[in-house]
Amino acid sequence: MTTTDHAHHGGDHGDPTLYRTPADAVAAPPEKLAYVVGFDPAAQHADALFTVVTDPESAAYGRVTAQAELPGPGNELHHFGWNACSSALAHAGHQHAARRYLLVPGLRSSRLHVFDTGPDPARPRLVKVVEPEELAARAGYSRPHTLHCGPDGVFLSCLGGADGADGPGGVALLDHESFDVLRAWESDRGPQWLAYDVWWHLRQNIAVTSEWGTPSMVEDGLVPELLLGRRYGHALHFWELDSGRHLQVVDLGDENQMVLELRPAHDPEATWGFANTVVDVEDLSASVWLWNREGEDYVVRKVITLPAESAPAEDLPPALRPFGAVPPFITDIDLSVDDRWLYVSAWGTGDLVQYDVSDPVRPRRTASVRLGGVVGRAPHPAEPDVPLTGGAQMVELSRDGRRAYVTNSLYSAWDAQVYPAGIDPWMVKLDADTTHGGLSVDSRFFPHGPDFLGLRVHQTRLQGGDASSDSYCYRS
Repeated sequence: MTTTDHAHHGGDHGDPTLYRTPADAVAAPPEKLAYVVGFDPAAQHADALFTVVTDPESAAYGRVTAQAELPGPGNELHHFGWNACSSALAHAGHQHAARRYLLVPGLRSSRLHVFDTGPDPARPRLVKVVEPEELAARAGYSRPHTLHCGPDGVFLSCLGGADGADGPGGVALLDHESFDVLRAWESDRGPQWLAYDVWWHLRQNIAVTSEWGTPSMVEDGLVPELLLGRRYGHALHFWELDSGRHLQVVDLGDENQMVLELRPAHDPEATWGFANTVVDVEDLSASVWLWNREGEDYVVRKVITLPAESAPAEDLPPALRPFGAVPPFITDIDLSVDDRWLYVSAWGTGDLVQYDVSDPVRPRRTASVRLGGVVGRAPHPAEPDVPLTGGAQMVELSRDGRRAYVTNSLYSAWDAQVYPAGIDPWMVKLDADTTHGGLSVDSRFFPHGPDFLGLRVHQTRLQGGDASSDSYCYRS
């Protein structure tokens, strides 16, 4: 794989949405559909995969037009992804790969649901269910959390050991086409025990993993004793991608609890990326960290800090009253495909913050919009008199970086602690100024409440790929 090859678009490989370079992905036609997962926290109603129309020319713009219900409730659909994406172009043998199937794990049920978007992209159909017994027997894992399509298989990060055991969590490898569980990816895990996300630098043959907690640490809510005891994850791990061999661990300091989302640079020659921590137990702030290769090792430094906001105790949920403040709780971040803009969700205060990261070591804050929040409960412009429940949480960015889609649920047991009055589902679209920076809420786009059958919505995926689904093999 050399950068001197003539640049072809993915179309030469069958599926035009497998993009050789980040610039090809940015230049491709914009998404006309979004897919969003929903779950019932009470586990009474079937979970579902929703289709939302994102084409502003359509009469159905901003509306839920289909839902594919799962066979049963209680899965807690959370993160999901594609069977194949641009990384498939790393290997000549995968030229017939296609971004066709959505793989949707149940974080609570440990089932994996495979939806086919091929026959009718607006109406995905459930075609296969991988049962938890297969994941446990073949890979030794449970509680699948995040998946990414890799060059020679699907990487599925899992929080728990077999049958929900408290670790170690890790990564299961799945076949691209049959979706069978093949094995555990790690060959030598070194000191790694906690898991959360997995991503990579393809050209450097380096993988990165982050840390949240084991099933018992997260399933019934945030455990105050574990948080104050600094027992949740606080490190990043670096690995050899092809062999699964652990290379290095970098501890961010045990006060920085829960290292979650990994957003490596999309430039395949780059060796840097961003990760977020949810809360600093010393001052309730939250932060974003930059990793980069220096010599043979990786160095990690804090580059963004969001402070807690003081608030009257009577305005706070019981869990936060002793602190007299709202922690920002950074729960998601997203990096634009051109590696210029970083979006940070502060689920506690409800803020979505935009940074110019042209210089990744010195991010520059350029815009912020408040949606919901523990105290402010900022409304949507379509219904200015109705306070939004929950707060800006999962953020997904279009490939051209001009549209950000945001939803408001974190995880049912944690929702109940931070937003005890309940969370009514919503999805918001923001338009981004990609020249100078800036964010504005699209008042025409506001599926919420009954549009999602009352199910809480979590991650969004965009037709043709988005800013957090693909890694690229060639430089623009």
